[in-house]
Amino acid sequence: MNTPYPFSALVGQQDLRLALLLNAVSPAVGGVLVRGEKGTAKSTAVRALSALLPAVDVVAGCRFGCDPAGPDLRCPDGPHDPSADGLTRPARMVELPVGASEDRLVGALDIERALAEGVKAFEPGLLAAAHRGILYVDEVNLLHDHLVDLLLDAAAMGASHVEREGVSVRHAARFLLVGTMNPEEGELRPQLLDRFGLTVEVAASRETDERVEVVRRRLAYDADPEAFAARWAVQELELCERIAAARALLPEVRLGDGALRQIAATCAAFEVDGMRADIVTARTATALAAWAGRTVVLAEDIRQAALLALPHRRRRNPFDAPGLDEDKLDETLEQARGAGDDGPEDPDDGPGGPDGGGGGRPPQDAPGDGDSHREGDSGDPGGRAEPEQRDTAPGEDPDRAGAPGPAAAERQPAAPADPYRIRPLTVPGLGDGAAGRRSRARTAHGRTTGARRPDGPLTRLHLAATVQAAAPHQRARGRGGPGLVLRRDDLRQAVREGREGNLVLFVVDASGSMAARQRMSAVKGAVLSLLLDAYQRRDKVGLITFRGTGAELALPPTSSVDTGAARLATLPTGGRTPLAAGLLRAHEVLRVERLRDPARRPLLVVVTDGRATGGPEPVALAARSARLLAAAQVASVVVDCEAGPVRLGLAPALAQELGGVAVTLEELRADTVSALVKDVRRAA
Repeated sequence: MNTPYPFSALVGQQDLRLALLLNAVSPAVGGVLVRGEKGTAKSTAVRALSALLPAVDVVAGCRFGCDPAGPDLRCPDGPHDPSADGLTRPARMVELPVGASEDRLVGALDIERALAEGVKAFEPGLLAAAHRGILYVDEVNLLHDHLVDLLLDAAAMGASHVEREGVSVRHAARFLLVGTMNPEEGELRPQLLDRFGLTVEVAASRETDERVEVVRRRLAYDADPEAFAARWAVQELELCERIAAARALLPEVRLGDGALRQIAATCAAFEVDGMRADIVTARTATALAAWAGRTVVLAEDIRQAALLALPHRRRRNPFDAPGLDEDKLDETLEQARGAGDDGPEDPDDGPGGPDGGGGGRPPQDAPGDGDSHREGDSGDPGGRAEPEQRDTAPGEDPDRAGAPGPAAAERQPAAPADPYRIRPLTVPGLGDGAAGRRSRARTAHGRTTGARRPDGPLTRLHLAATVQAAAPHQRARGRGGPGLVLRRDDLRQAVREGREGNLVLFVVDASGSMAARQRMSAVKGAVLSLLLDAYQRRDKVGLITFRGTGAELALPPTSSVDTGAARLATLPTGGRTPLAAGLLRAHEVLRVERLRDPARRPLLVVVTDGRATGGPEPVALAARSARLLAAAQVASVVVDCEAGPVRLGLAPALAQELGGVAVTLEELRADTVSALVKDVRRAA
């Protein structure tokens, strides 16, 4: 639709609207990351913001959006005539698709024209188009790593550098980075996460009246977008004027030493890395004061700025829930205020903004009281105290010892041990799945291993192969002197080898033989370590557990490893050991996933002591189930959890049936001496 949804017509989502408006007032804040469930108006709000941004003056004919008042001296379209007239255009919002190529992002050289005509024709990419505007990435957590690296460079330097095929191009690329994501689909790389100035958690309202109003407005907009926008034109104009006024007031806002002390104390108290958090918090507090029409930063501005700028920076690992302890925040601010000589003024003493209140919180267009933030530490799977639980007595049937009963029903699951760095596990062979960091694959990036004819547009020229293909035909083409005559059929695409992400499917034994609390804690710690490794290597993960009479798909294949960690923390144990059921369920899950994503290769990780009980011939049935997976050429690793001085060796036997390798919990650690990597690569 050509008519965007009016920003002022959004219902609820106070923190989201406030964060976006603060970036409109001060682009130096650094952008917004919007996290939340699907269907919560994330994309609608971002697209609506572009209509509120002031228009920009650009040099006429410049493809890189240079400002006539201060053109880029190194602009590829320059040098620009300072006396030339400029033109005014709306600020752009450029969308970066998740599946975009590197050439589409940074720009590309027309290789065919360069070879055929000798012209270095550079076509600007999305970074050039987004200069002095908004770069919007929907589902930013699904963005490929090589594109993330390019975004990091551009965001850090404010410029894009293109070095390829003998061409060196540099142009300015300063933009407001806005990303949206659904945490259920996986977390964002920490390096890119830190580049977002602010973060906002959004969720659908649970208030009936508010939900009714959302539906009513959306239906009216869909029926007639132009008429709906016209009804909100006055409110939109007021917002535009207020943004312009806040921008004009921003240079006059004073941020005293006392306010800086509170900001520094808050960032130190929450143990955020680096100094970017302090700078972003200061800029946000200043923008809040300007938005409220004040020239002095109040204590409430700093509190609100911290709630927006710090939650995503205090996460120590991907399993930490975002958020801040607001009681700790208030205590830290009060202590720092008491220690300073010229702390921020009290909100009651400062002049009110356009909304009539201190702290820069407008009533409907951008309220931001911080109530949507909650303490995130309660989700830590390892933070609960656990009652004692006895191990299996000597000579006692371990399955019966773990069988559910009245006492077992009240027993809390064992907490996972601390995660650790594990040895690398890879899928053998050469794949062509999604970019990642686990197994070898043919990718668009990496070292060059060969050449081929291009299937479509040529993106990576293999120069030596191209010359070799053209050389035998020079005499027939009438070339008698120096130089080379090239035709399209001579061009060769470089074949590169890099790394791919895999589907790591965990099959975890939760039966009575594993129910000893100390052992189950170690097992959960091992699986948690494997999940952390999967997060770092950009894998999808799935979790199957088996106990009692069957197997359960506790976590369907997903990119959200923190969801897997949460499911693992509450994993119950006890009952018999239906090993065959777990393996058969894994076979079915992999079969369905292969239909959905045939390029992503699986790695099966079975965590068990190898016991199989329950039903007729449980051992033989488990062996047949394992051979079924081996016939499907599924790469497998069995983590042997058997403990005690006397070991039956059932897990290594299972690994042999699977055509994979077995590794003990001790050998899983990266600091152990083992030939595991070679063994896994030799496995089927």
